[in-house]
Amino acid sequence: MTTAPPRPRLRTIGPGVIVAIVVTVLAWASAFLVIRGVAPHFSGGALALGRLLVGAVLLSVVLIGRRWVRPSRGEWLLVLVFGIAWFGAYNVALNTAEQTLDAGTSAMIVNIGPILIALGAGLFLGEGIPRWLAIGAGVAFLGVVLIGLGMGASGFGDLSGVLWALLAAVTYAIGVLCQKRALLRLPAAQVTWMGCVIGAIACLPFAWQLLPELAAAPASSILGMVYLGAVPTALAFSTWAFALSRMPAGQLGVTTYAVPTIVVIFGFIFFGEIPGVLAIIGGVLALVGVAISRRRSAAGRPVRSRR
Repeated sequence: MTTAPPRPRLRTIGPGVIVAIVVTVLAWASAFLVIRGVAPHFSGGALALGRLLVGAVLLSVVLIGRRWVRPSRGEWLLVLVFGIAWFGAYNVALNTAEQTLDAGTSAMIVNIGPILIALGAGLFLGEGIPRWLAIGAGVAFLGVVLIGLGMGASGFGDLSGVLWALLAAVTYAIGVLCQKRALLRLPAAQVTWMGCVIGAIACLPFAWQLLPELAAAPASSILGMVYLGAVPTALAFSTWAFALSRMPAGQLGVTTYAVPTIVVIFGFIFFGEIPGVLAIIGGVLALVGVAISRRRSAAGRPVRSRR
């Protein structure tokens, strides 16, 4: 008599990881709202630089007394790309997008990131592109097109915001792929600090904008910038790295599905903004595409993500 092969054990997620995920999702949802709130007083690059400087200082304090692991050349390259792409380019792109886009629409576009992460792993890490991933990517892309058409009716500025949000999604995906590989050996706190400092250095050319804008901005907007550096950057990127070091990137990326809904609700409460009908349909379609991309393959096995 033959025995059935043992089923693979599912990785259990501890309470600490669950708390980290909840903190990350809530903090990043609040970031879309705060960015939109301070947009009248800070340009995209200046806000990114100010946020990252605050985050770098706070993360430096957290790193005191921790053991430093010397990165290899390959790890330095991963962290360099991670810092420039996610901390630097992502923040500049998202801040610029929210100069014209409402917070909810920005969140819906950025949250196609999990599909881009899976596509990137398939194209560049040799993991292949399963059928459901390809279908989901097509559905999500159609959703983004609908969002763009809805925004285009309001003028070119809004359409340009869609393109900036798309750039934010792309740099977010690049950052996660590089960060996940760097976390295989390097401590999460160290990788987060290095990425934030690298991002801040990359944004230093915006200092000439930040200084006069700080002098003219009201105290509430300056506090908003400090909040962005302290909570969505220093705290949330740390909790994200903690969770990412303990679970697959694709599985963790799915948890951000909740962000657009939270942002749309509170965007309406605080700013009276709600995406147009076509943009909402496109946003829902984009999220459906992300969900489709996570379906199991025909053989009944989940799409594997590199760990």
